[in-house]
Amino acid sequence: MVNRFASLNTGLTLKVVGIICVLSFFVDFLILLLPFQPTDRVWQINLATALVDRGIVPLVGLGLLFAGYWIDNTDAASDRPQAIDLRFPTLIVSSILGLMFLLIFPLHLNNVNQAKTQTLNRITQEADQAENQLNSRLSQLQAQLNTEQGKAQLEQLRSQTKAQFSELIKDEQKYKQALESSQIPANIKELLKKAKTDPQVLDKAVEQQTDIQTVRTQQVSQVRQRREDAEKQAKDTAWKSGLRIGISSLLLSIGYMIIGWTGLRGMGAVQGGKSRATAR
Repeated sequence: MVNRFASLNTGLTLKVVGIICVLSFFVDFLILLLPFQPTDRVWQINLATALVDRGIVPLVGLGLLFAGYWIDNTDAASDRPQAIDLRFPTLIVSSILGLMFLLIFPLHLNNVNQAKTQTLNRITQEADQAENQLNSRLSQLQAQLNTEQGKAQLEQLRSQTKAQFSELIKDEQKYKQALESSQIPANIKELLKKAKTDPQVLDKAVEQQTDIQTVRTQQVSQVRQRREDAEKQAKDTAWKSGLRIGISSLLLSIGYMIIGWTGLRGMGAVQGGKSRATAR
């Protein structure tokens, strides 16, 4: 008696938990559809990612549900009345889910590839725009420096910069504090060390940092480096998303189809056997 009660309780618990897992997935599915934007590629990518991330939940639910029915069909529980049999509709649901995840696989890869192309085009346009703006500003600055007033201001700026560095190098306490400071860039610290032994290094460095062509080369290089980094990040993100979601959706599709089609074939064989036995 105790064994039968335990069997009844265990089977019912597994079926209830399995049904809740399956239903919770469809509740999440309906919520994820809102706001409904089927023409938005980003919405499609986010939807596919969310569905695949939750795709294991109904798979576990199906396993628990059929485990509950298996316990109900054991010898210890075979003589009690059976409730509504949900195996056939759940097998249909499993087959539908398998088809859905199978379709997600190529659709997601295509969406991710197109989104990556759009992102790369946007990065290229922004980088070209930034480089053109930089060249325009530096050209204007070069025109200003070509005037007598501009040349005088440039020389004054160079003199002030050299004087500040020279004063810092001569003062040992400030010099050591500058080398130990975490706020001063490493290239400036390296310049201070070299200028300590060779003052001409300081003169050359100041002239280079205030030369328009040198500044243009450095800043254009920075813009292009940021462009390369952004393109690499976009490619890596697309590759990882396509690989993870694509393989996961394909595996989920295989799992659901095996459960659905195998179960439906088995139930069909059982029903056919019963019909033949009845006819005899």
